[in-house]
Amino acid sequence: MTEHRRIPQTCDDWQALAASLAEQGLETRAYIDDAFVDAADGATLTTINPATGETLAEVASCDAADAEAAVAAARRAFEGGEWSRRAPGQRKAVLLRLAELMEAHQHELALLDTLDMGKPVGSSLGDMAGAIGCLRHHAESIDKLYGEVAPTGNDALGLVLREPLGVVASIVPWNFPLMMTAWKIAPALAAGNSVILKPSEKSPLSALRLASLAREAGLPRGVFQVLPGFGHTVGKALALSMDVDCLAFTGSTGVGKQLMQYAGQSNLKKVFLECGGKSPNLVFADCKDLDRVAEHAAGAIFHNQGEVCIAGSRLLVENSIREAFVDKVLAAAERMQPGDPLDPDSFMGAMVDQAQHERVLGYIRRGVEEGATLRSGGKALDGPGLFIPPTVFDGVTDAMAIGREEIFGPVLSVFGFDSEDEAVRLANDSDYGLAAGLWSQDIDRIMRVTRRLRSGQVFVNNWADMDQTVPFGGVKQSGNGRDKSHHSLEEYSDLKSVWMTLAT
Repeated sequence: MTEHRRIPQTCDDWQALAASLAEQGLETRAYIDDAFVDAADGATLTTINPATGETLAEVASCDAADAEAAVAAARRAFEGGEWSRRAPGQRKAVLLRLAELMEAHQHELALLDTLDMGKPVGSSLGDMAGAIGCLRHHAESIDKLYGEVAPTGNDALGLVLREPLGVVASIVPWNFPLMMTAWKIAPALAAGNSVILKPSEKSPLSALRLASLAREAGLPRGVFQVLPGFGHTVGKALALSMDVDCLAFTGSTGVGKQLMQYAGQSNLKKVFLECGGKSPNLVFADCKDLDRVAEHAAGAIFHNQGEVCIAGSRLLVENSIREAFVDKVLAAAERMQPGDPLDPDSFMGAMVDQAQHERVLGYIRRGVEEGATLRSGGKALDGPGLFIPPTVFDGVTDAMAIGREEIFGPVLSVFGFDSEDEAVRLANDSDYGLAAGLWSQDIDRIMRVTRRLRSGQVFVNNWADMDQTVPFGGVKQSGNGRDKSHHSLEEYSDLKSVWMTLAT
């Protein structure tokens, strides 16, 4: 499959590229031991374009037998050492080549994610930039991380070495299909591991295309494999495998808990989790340019249709400015209505599937029943496709489901507060701790509140303005792992202590 010759710029261009990809044929088979193969039992799953309801493809649906074959191939590759013992600079060259291929095919890859899960193509292109940047960051980091020499006397030499873990199973979600894939596989491969990727059954197409690019880039046989399928089948098999050394997962807190149980039931494999969120966004009355802040507050929840783990779904506003500020958020939300995902100007697209569509609508109904004030949205759009407009509830309390539970849709819950202490209490009154936002011009307040917020990351006077240099992850039931930065690269290696007795 080759990249479309013309760089798509309009909706018509993207539709033409989609037609071209369909004519060439999408890769739908699993990638196991350097070959594209059907599932062992021949099972398939249907991928559907949520913006149109049309079937995209029938994709291999892997199960335990496929997982066993992939794990065996990954172990052979790791023990063989063609990748795990390759010099860091040589691994770097291969991963940089993969990044180049991804860049050359970025429009095709972005389109696959848009078709598969309904996100706007402009957003998907941004994801591709993030995925490519992640791969390059970790590739360039490989030969710049040093071991340690322990302080000893003259009769000994103590070394602390970093070694790859072995076989890593990466289970990624559907909301940012290829970007989340890069966050997981880039550091794992850079560290010298063999990686088995299980994409979500809702968005497997870009991962399968990535497999062919990985082979073209020169990743050795068995070092990278892709197993499409369901979590309760192939995902569970990978988690229970006695020969998988590490599970890296992004997804719901409930599934994360199951994976930790599977690790305990099997071989005590390492488990790195990035799970759910119900992120608070705190707006104090002293912040400047309320129009700008309102635009960011709306984007924090409505970007990617609200299907974002760090979505700023709880907006906490100081009561003295609350009424005026909410009006500005509502005005911003009007500019963020859903549109055709193939239109580069669309801010929001479709919900990923019927189940998620109904889940979000169910929470909206519940919010009304529990007494919150519906200020905008609230109903699915008419016509084909699974579209829900930006929905804003005011007067939300921490006793309401819409104020406590992760909805994973374009639903904003607005709370009021009168004091800094009350704002911090509301922000921390959550099972989650993935992200938090803070808007203020008072540097003393910023330092106080930032330290008091129980969150893996805090955005001050921005929302999610970060890059590959800082770690991404949460606390409490938002998980225990970190993606991005050197910290994620370190997670995919073990420490080995070497103590040498020297002749004196």
